[in-house]
Amino acid sequence: MSQSNLAEVLEFTQSAFYFSLREDGVGLIEINVPNEKHNTLRQEFGQQFLDVVTEIRNTEGLKGVVICSTKPGSFLAGADINLFESMTTEDDASRLARECQSIFQQIEALPVPVVAAIEGVCVGGGLELALACDARVVADDVHTVMGLPEVMLGLLPAAGGTQRLPRLIGIAAALDMMLTGRQLRPGRALALGLADALVPSELLVDVAAERAIRLSARQADRKPGFAKELLTSPRAVASRLLLEQNRLGRGVLFRQARKQAFATTRGNFPAPAAIIDVVETGLTKGFNAGLEAEAREFGRLVMSRQSAGFRSLFHATESLKKESFVAGDVTAREVKRVGVLGAGLMGSGIALTSVEKADCAVRLKDRDDKGLGHGIDYLKQFYDKRVGRKILSAFEAERQLRRVTTTTDYAGFGQCDLVIEAVFENESLKHQMLKEIEMLGNDGTIFASNTSSIPISDIARVAERPENVIGMHYFSPVEKMPLLEIICTDKTSPEVVATCVAFGKAQGKMVIVVKDSPGFYTTRILAPYLNEAARMIAEGVSVSDIDRALLDFGFPIGPMSLMDEVGIDVGLKVGPILEQTFGERFTLPQASKIMQEESWLGRKTGRGFYQYETNIRKGKRPLNTQLYQRIGVEVGKRLSAEEIALRCVSMFVNEAAHCLGVGVLQQPLHGDVGAVFGLGFPPFLGGPFRYIDQLGLENFVAQLEDLRARYGERFTPAPLLLEMMSRQPSVERMFYR
Repeated sequence: MSQSNLAEVLEFTQSAFYFSLREDGVGLIEINVPNEKHNTLRQEFGQQFLDVVTEIRNTEGLKGVVICSTKPGSFLAGADINLFESMTTEDDASRLARECQSIFQQIEALPVPVVAAIEGVCVGGGLELALACDARVVADDVHTVMGLPEVMLGLLPAAGGTQRLPRLIGIAAALDMMLTGRQLRPGRALALGLADALVPSELLVDVAAERAIRLSARQADRKPGFAKELLTSPRAVASRLLLEQNRLGRGVLFRQARKQAFATTRGNFPAPAAIIDVVETGLTKGFNAGLEAEAREFGRLVMSRQSAGFRSLFHATESLKKESFVAGDVTAREVKRVGVLGAGLMGSGIALTSVEKADCAVRLKDRDDKGLGHGIDYLKQFYDKRVGRKILSAFEAERQLRRVTTTTDYAGFGQCDLVIEAVFENESLKHQMLKEIEMLGNDGTIFASNTSSIPISDIARVAERPENVIGMHYFSPVEKMPLLEIICTDKTSPEVVATCVAFGKAQGKMVIVVKDSPGFYTTRILAPYLNEAARMIAEGVSVSDIDRALLDFGFPIGPMSLMDEVGIDVGLKVGPILEQTFGERFTLPQASKIMQEESWLGRKTGRGFYQYETNIRKGKRPLNTQLYQRIGVEVGKRLSAEEIALRCVSMFVNEAAHCLGVGVLQQPLHGDVGAVFGLGFPPFLGGPFRYIDQLGLENFVAQLEDLRARYGERFTPAPLLLEMMSRQPSVERMFYR
């Protein structure tokens, strides 16, 4: 038997749970999933855990039990997502939920107190396990987080979490955690009553054992029938009295929760509503009824197309984390010193993520001290918030800030491994900066442009070392937006690509690599989407109707509001380049040209598609009705929300297919990740290529042909789609088999 085959056998024969008895009479369950970086739950672990429970019941003189992990940084990270892909019916998924519920109920039924000793990631099923314990002692460590993020996969907690969490920390706090997927750090967990104590990591197990012994003494004194769950925080008791046992208060709370959930999701995916329903069922009809509702709804959600979209996106992101985008024998260079040209919002954000996440020293340049001052203020505000939230100490924050040094010239840039320019879109300025960086004499310095529109090959044409020139397209605000689009030319060296990919991942980014082309990938697919929205203005469709239709479809911001925020002039700079290269589907609409003439460039000029001259506290922001007057149309044409969304989204998705067909994209999953994490394409649809698969290729092409007949040639299906249709017209899923 080969070593690899032996490892596979051992992985399924070695238990992930090990039980031992401490000298103080406390049993210790240690979690360590073999051959994995993180502890995750698998179906075969159920019997292993039950075997440990049996061993505990047969151990005489046991005073309590502590559950901990021996895997650094990982208590238990929930279920292995691949487990859901093998399920074919709602009953299969519901059955799995009931099995998990039963196992955790056996934890509650043990005759001795059980304490979870939590260090590292404790989310999903991991937190549900901890909730089934009598207490939770938590390591006060920056790597420790606690949460129930199932909603991010279109699911709900299915091992009793929807029932235990509200009873522990109250309905409002529990719903907030489950509906947002928010993960709590130790201090916040303690404040909510989710954690019973915070201790240094090195004392974690001993303190948890001491708590188990104290709880054991209390159990010995209590009367028969005293509910185990009452050993909870005073906050939970007060919450039960004020809300859980108050029918009127519960009704108000759940109505408000449903209202807020709908405002966020606009009814596009069912998980938030299901979470609220299941929590309410448990609190009105009892714990067991809540568990049954939880299992039933979990089965329904697992089989929903929305969860399938979320899960496909999860698999895509996990795949990209392992992707280097170059041949396996190419080694990335080490990046220790980063130079950033431009201290505006984009440059400051790049500097911040380089220090905070990538652990690099940063040299920040701007043309004068005033510009540098704005950049440093931006960084300082970030770290002040971190200190205020007790994520960092003031000393640690100051240490990080000191790693960013500033200059108005190129002093210190000769020692930089990577220089990223983040100045405004002026090709001659970027040429000048590239030449000046190369004149510093460091042949190994990589020059990366943050341009969103200028082809990298155009920037690199003045380079003495074009193999060192690459595009690194960040999205604003850099510290919050997850995507990094890397653009390589035919001359960019594989080593440079590998280095920038590794650096982007170190910054915490989801990285895709695309081939150089006007607009690259993200700008190219966004432009026709925005243009189609603006074209409807000339038809008399209301700006607010257009925005509302795309919000209802699932985008986080309407296209008209997005253009106002970014600036109409930004699109006008790249528009002619794209039109010259790709033709009619990129022709700028009349509204955009008029807005440039009138200097209605969006929020920054006080007027765009909306008016911003006055602050609006309540109600709708007024439209810029003068735009309709200039075009010569009246507002009032009625298009259904479905028709508005269909036109815009079809242009977006069809352009993604164009990009894949000509090799701008290497794989469909790169396009899906880029569209969702960079541009806000609805994540529950999985991305543009998953969207085509859901519709069926034949249906999507027919949809485009219908739009072409009614609105023009810009809706002509991408050649790739027609080619795929001709090869296998009857196959529904073409991009993901």
